[in-house]
Parts: sequence; structure tokens; C-alpha cells
Amino acid sequence: MTQPKRSSRIRWHIIVFLAPAVLVYTAVMIYPLFNTLRLSLYTEVDQARVFVGLDNFRTLFGDAIWSDQFWNALGNNFWFFLIHMLVQNPIGIALAAILSHPRLRFAGFYRSAIFIPTILSFVIVGFAWKLILSPIWGIAPSMLDAVGLKSLYAPWLGREAYALTTLSLVSVWQFVGIPMMLIYAALLSIPEEILEAGECDGITGFSAFWKIKLPLILPSIGIISILTFVANFNAFDLIYAAQGALAGPDFSTDILGTFLYRTFFGFQLQLGDPHMGSTIASAMFAIILIGVCIYLFGIQSRMRRYQF
Repeated sequence: MTQPKRSSRIRWHIIVFLAPAVLVYTAVMIYPLFNTLRLSLYTEVDQARVFVGLDNFRTLFGDAIWSDQFWNALGNNFWFFLIHMLVQNPIGIALAAILSHPRLRFAGFYRSAIFIPTILSFVIVGFAWKLILSPIWGIAPSMLDAVGLKSLYAPWLGREAYALTTLSLVSVWQFVGIPMMLIYAALLSIPEEILEAGECDGITGFSAFWKIKLPLILPSIGIISILTFVANFNAFDLIYAAQGALAGPDFSTDILGTFLYRTFFGFQLQLGDPHMGSTIASAMFAIILIGVCIYLFGIQSRMRRYQF
């Protein structure tokens, strides 16, 4: 007895619901991305656009003026990211572990207080911290003096050796609430049966977190790490708000975002060059893409083998 063939119907309702989101995403993300990649292959000669292939990339990496600025910005970006990885994420994990304790009172208030800076504007945060750390009218010198540590104060935003680290720590203060909340949610999702079984074996307190909870939240830590990487290599707002487009002093806080802004739009005596700006943006896209691929095909695949 032959079975009737199932009629292959196109599910138009799925297309109808997905179409608006796909159109908006294409207009806002996909088209600008490909247009940026296209612009990086051209240059302007006598007000005419000329195809030059990869010459702009050779200029960016090989020309003394351009390469010095690019490698300086890239090195600063890696330092900016490293501080977030070594300071922000461990603090976020520690705060999540403390706030997830069932006997902690006012845990909701603490979570809200820590998360509030995350929703503040970059301009407000940059300007406020610039006022706080100012040696003229800032409150940082008097606060350190009140605890007997005024000798440690220095104009951190005005010194090349400290400016980028200071702004990185300001960014950590603003965004530590994000890893805290993600890890907090991951800790709450751990089944109570696993923790009770650990208690039966005498694994409690810090030992329970280290031996039971931490291995179970490793996927969440991996996601937070790659989100931190992408966000830091797209950073621009805080540096611009606090130090301006020149990312002073003497470009010591210059990252790829501010370097891209000056090149694409121009600043003061520097004329804007959309083609070289697109080249820098393409290089940023390649760096972020390589980092994401390393995570997806290297770290995440190993974590899956570890879990299963």
C-alpha cells in the first residue's frame, strides 16, 4: 500500500515574520559592512575614485607614518582588553558568587547598585571621572588625603604611563555589572541536587564553588570572554569623552576606534579619508573575526568535549 506524498508547502508565515528583522539588519549591518570593505579597495585621485586593490592595506601596514599609528593603537587596544579580562571578569565572577549566596541580605539592592553604572552614558561617565581625577578641582586628592594616602595621588589622566590603565579601570567600574549578572544567572541555573550531593561528600563553601560550580559555569565564562573581546576592540566612546579624538597625552590612550574616527572624519588639521578609514575598519573587522573564530573552533569545541 503506497503512502500518499506529503505536499511540500512553503511556510509563508515564517518568511513574513522574519522579513522585517532581516531587512533592518541588512540595512543597518550587512550593507554598511560590505560597503566598508568595498571602499577600502579604492582611493581618490583628482576627485575621482580609483580602484587600487590592496594598496591601502600595504600603506596601513608598511608606510612608516600609518603603521606607527596603527600598531600603537592596536597595542593599546590589547592592553585595554587585557585589563578587562584580568580585572573586570574575575571581579564579576567573585561578585556573582557572593551575591548568589542564599543567606546574603539585601542581595537585590547590591546587584542593582553594581549594575547601575552600566546603563549610564559614556559621556557622563567620562566627564564625571575626568572631574573626579582632576588635580585642580577633583575630589580624588582629598579622598586619598583623608585615608593618609595622598602621596599616591598623581594626575593619572595626564601622564602617558598611567592614562590608558586609568581609563581601562574606569571602564571596568562601569561594566563589571554585565559579567556579574551573566555569571549570577549561570550560578542560579545549577541544579540543587548537584550541590546537595557535594555537601554529602563534604564539599562546601569555597571548595564547592571551585570544584562544582566553576566547572559548570565555564561555558558562560567563555561567552563573557568573547563578548569582552568584541566590545573592547569596538571601544571608542569612553576614550573620546575623556581624552578627545587625539587620545592624549601624546596618543597614549589611542585605540583603533579613535584612530578610525580621526582618519575617516578628519580632526583639526587632519583631513578625513574615507578610504583609509575603511581600511582601518576592515582591519578591525578581521581582528575581531579571527578572535571569534579562535574561540568558536578552539576553546568552545574543547569545552564541549570536556562537558560531554
